[in-house]
Amino acid sequence: MLSKFRTTEISDPRFESNQLRHITVKSSNLRQRGDITVYVPSGYNLEDLPIAILLHGVYGSHWIWSQKTGIHLKMESWIKNKEIKPMIIAMPSDGLWGDGSGYLPHTHADFEKWITEDVVQAVIELIPQASLQSKLCIAGLSMGGFGALRLGVKNHHMFMAVSGLSSITVLKEIKLFVQEPLTSYHQLEKENESIYQTILKYKEHIPPFRFDCGIDDLLIESNRKLHLQLKKLNIKHMYKENPGKHEWPYWETYIKDTFLFFNNILNK
Repeated sequence: MLSKFRTTEISDPRFESNQLRHITVKSSNLRQRGDITVYVPSGYNLEDLPIAILLHGVYGSHWIWSQKTGIHLKMESWIKNKEIKPMIIAMPSDGLWGDGSGYLPHTHADFEKWITEDVVQAVIELIPQASLQSKLCIAGLSMGGFGALRLGVKNHHMFMAVSGLSSITVLKEIKLFVQEPLTSYHQLEKENESIYQTILKYKEHIPPFRFDCGIDDLLIESNRKLHLQLKKLNIKHMYKENPGKHEWPYWETYIKDTFLFFNNILNK
């Protein structure tokens, strides 16, 4: 396969541990290098595995899901216990702009296409257990929830299922977290600034999706509002509130709901 990327690097299996691999590619969308941590299930003769893209929140990077929640260890256990069928988890950086790129197109780099084009391509090129036949899902937390829900709905032709945890629902909420001015995130397409507006635009073609939020989360009211807006439109979705705040113990606890949801959709 002819590589889409000018340069690619992948970790040497001799020095990898706990089923984690690490990729760096030079991305034309980022106009620089981008990193992806990848969980690949153990076992032989695994091919065409589904790929779940897992997006981080502000301040984070490609390593944070594995090193803050142990998601790779959890997945290995869930697969061995036959709770979930084998799937790859691709955990990219958001492009490392400011405190967080929002997974949006910016004037100097397209952080959206980095996820929907480059990350998928890099995993298919460099991970033997993935292929063009691999089915795709996408999820994320906070800013990553905003990215996952928006990109998953917008690219409904790509993604089989979509999930957000403690999601930012409108772009202006990113100012609760980042140092950069809101004007830096300005979008020509206004649906890029609101999950509800994105869903409204693509409401005839929405993949199965869910979102959840902690009852003591600073984003709970906006998640409730989105849920009510979708109910009024009779747009099918799953919404759940759980005990917890906007913090890693919540995401570590409730990420399993997302992967059970993906597993159910992928294996219908």
